[in-house]
Amino acid sequence: MPSQRGIVITVPVLVLSVLGAAIFLFFLFFSLSSCSCPGPFPAASSGSAVPVGGGARGGIRPTEADIEWVKGQIRANGLHMQDNVLRKGINPRTRAQQLEDLNQFKGISHYEEPDSSNHTALPCPGELLVEEHHSYYGEPWAGGRDVFEFLADAVHLKPDSRVLEIGCGTLRVGLHFITYLDPDHFHCLERDELSLMAAFRYELPSRGLLHKRPLIVRGEDMDFTKFGSGSTYDLIYASAVFLHMPDKLVWVGLERLVGKLKPREGRIFVSHNIKFCSRLGGEECTRRLTSLGLEYVGKHAHDSLLFNHYEIWFEFKRFKE
Repeated sequence: MPSQRGIVITVPVLVLSVLGAAIFLFFLFFSLSSCSCPGPFPAASSGSAVPVGGGARGGIRPTEADIEWVKGQIRANGLHMQDNVLRKGINPRTRAQQLEDLNQFKGISHYEEPDSSNHTALPCPGELLVEEHHSYYGEPWAGGRDVFEFLADAVHLKPDSRVLEIGCGTLRVGLHFITYLDPDHFHCLERDELSLMAAFRYELPSRGLLHKRPLIVRGEDMDFTKFGSGSTYDLIYASAVFLHMPDKLVWVGLERLVGKLKPREGRIFVSHNIKFCSRLGGEECTRRLTSLGLEYVGKHAHDSLLFNHYEIWFEFKRFKE
């Protein structure tokens, strides 16, 4: 029977083996330390806009996963509701009844004279407190969020973008821009006094947005002088406003707006139709737009998240410096 032979490792082989292992560990450590792995999310600093919706993803529109999540929550809680049927609360009141109660009883607990005006920093009319202005638009108030999501996605909106709305009304759309944008980055020209009262005396304070300092100016006839000569915008939009203006005034407004729109990246969006242009005929419309330095980009439509509705928008850009 042959004798067993052991494995003999010479000193040079041992040294080379240790050296090779050291080199392997060095490259392994280097590759791990230099990988582009996601780090922890930075905390939002005070005064900076936090992205609306989407959680840590930071998106503006809800994703399919977001929709499925809320549907799952409804199912998990066993919630069922027939169309247009809601169980009333402990004291069901219509808006008209709420307003009557406010005028007559002033609320369940309230101060009497002479202290009645000493405890309310910004007294608000009862019509606004019961949100009658939410019914001004002929469609649900929630449609304002749909418009915001479409426009924000269309221009790749960022918190430091600058936005001008022509005719912001009671801020059905504007509230979402003001919430998302940095302070003083949302501007608006509005002619209607009652709409402005609703914006300043109810919507902004009740939603905690006074610190955003939006520049909302009362004016008409497309006069943008109060916004300053140096203001330029990433997005200018008019939602169902040009429909109610004479064509001549719309063209005057576009001429004044061109210089306020950022070249190439900036966009103008007009909703519903552009009859101020189409009534001229295709060639003449294009000629007039070109003379202003504007180019028609295209027609878009977006759906509502919460009700059966779609809206049409027309997009323009500035091609001249």
